[in-house]
Amino acid sequence: MRRALAGLSLIVAASLGAGCGPKDNRTVLHFWAMGSEGEIVGALIPEFERLHPEIHVEVEQLPWTAAHEKLLTAVAGDSTPDLCQLGNSWIPEFVVLKALAPLQQRIDASTTITRADYFSGIWDSNVVGGAIYGVPWYVDTRLLFYRSDLIAAAGFAAPPTSWGQWLEVLAAIKASSHGERFGILLPLNEYDPLIALALQQQQPMLRDNGTRGNFASKDFERTFGFYVEMFRQHYAPSVRDSAISNVWTEFGRGYFAFYVSGPWNIGEFRRRLPASLDGKWMTAPLPGPDGPGASIAGGSSLAVFRGSKHADAAWQLIEFLSQPAVQQRFHAMTGNLPARRSAWAAAEIAADPTTRAFRDQLERVQPRPKVAEWERIATEMQLMTERVVRGDLSVHEGAVELDARTDAILAKRRQLLAEGAVL
Repeated sequence: MRRALAGLSLIVAASLGAGCGPKDNRTVLHFWAMGSEGEIVGALIPEFERLHPEIHVEVEQLPWTAAHEKLLTAVAGDSTPDLCQLGNSWIPEFVVLKALAPLQQRIDASTTITRADYFSGIWDSNVVGGAIYGVPWYVDTRLLFYRSDLIAAAGFAAPPTSWGQWLEVLAAIKASSHGERFGILLPLNEYDPLIALALQQQQPMLRDNGTRGNFASKDFERTFGFYVEMFRQHYAPSVRDSAISNVWTEFGRGYFAFYVSGPWNIGEFRRRLPASLDGKWMTAPLPGPDGPGASIAGGSSLAVFRGSKHADAAWQLIEFLSQPAVQQRFHAMTGNLPARRSAWAAAEIAADPTTRAFRDQLERVQPRPKVAEWERIATEMQLMTERVVRGDLSVHEGAVELDARTDAILAKRRQLLAEGAVL
């Protein structure tokens, strides 16, 4: 009898445990997110689960340094999550791998996601081969951080808006400091500033359906020449970022007056610069060849994997995270800039003078070339730029060599397209 009663107690306990479990009869949604966003987004999930009690979300935080490799491993092993945060520049690669689900039908049916409310260049970075595979989550781009007091001391009341004005300001800063400071910091191991300037030209960096380099074109050589000139005139130091002990300290002491960077540095400059510099630094859109110029369409998007068994639930989470009010809360938690124009109406965003230039710049952003091999090409661009800056090659020779290296990287793409593949 005692054994029977003990057995009955175990059965009852097991039944009660199963009935009270947090995931009982709910769809379990696996969401991978990167960096600090992967940690912070968890605070928004309880509200989503209250609105959708039939869904339980498990967020896995991936470090940015390991995320790309883990995603590729998951695709190869058929073990992808339901949805994921993807850097915009990664979208083309995972489309080629046929890992992402197209989203146009869901967007068309959505009452939450409105195409017109997104910055066009950011939205376009998610479009590959005419189909859209991601919804922008938060955005970034590159523009000027500058010391307003230093350019005023050099005789200018406002930051430059064109390349010609930019060179004038840089020359004046160099002259006014008697050569003791530089006008701008452009680390030789960073390629984003040059890419941003190249996106301001009419001719693309790749030609023939993204199968060959177009760096020897007149447009890119003009950009390349302008960029290299800043080093040859000693407006920028010919150094890698490792040679700068602390960017914020050097900016604060006036070692350079301009720095091309993204929105994450708004918070960094506020925290790291001394109080004596309050009101003496600001942000401005990138100058272009003949007026305000374009920049890089950056940030992260939300994508659904083809292998997801819960694609409908994944889309519901994307819609929730895309609501303007939720984007405003996410901005308050992370400092990330909202992907939707309407979310910028929040008082804390609209009143911040350092974000206004980003709002302006985001209307003039362009996606990087949408080929899976772009990261490798960008690395070659950085290496070639350093050789030209150091005088190993002329601007023209560097552009021709960059085309040759790019063509070699894209050989497989040309072959696949010749065989009828859709990329």
